[in-house]
Amino acid sequence: MFIHFITTKATSEQMAEMLVELETYVKLAVDVRLGVLAGGGELHADCEANLLENGSKQDDIWGADWFPHSEETTFESMINIRPGQGNFSMEVQSEDLRLEIRKVAENLLGGVAIG
Repeated sequence: MFIHFITTKATSEQMAEMLVELETYVKLAVDVRLGVLAGGGELHADCEANLLENGSKQDDIWGADWFPHSEETTFESMINIRPGQGNFSMEVQSEDLRLEIRKVAENLLGGVAIG
């Protein structure tokens, strides 16, 4: 299982490794405060654990998926169920928060060829 902690533009090799498990998309946990992400593996929770190990705070981490062929981001994950933060479903409900997540994903993963 490849999970990469991404702080600068991902490499083609990292993208290929993050795609090993699911082939067509990458599970992500995005720290919207620090502007970093962890991607790869089978579960958003594994990516979330990676970010926590690297100094992120729980309240700043949100789950998403990245589709490299279309460069689209989706916002559904079990880790997003946070009634205490006003998010009552797996889907990120705040459009502003979705924009922040998308911005981080596009900044770090956008335009990266699959190696």
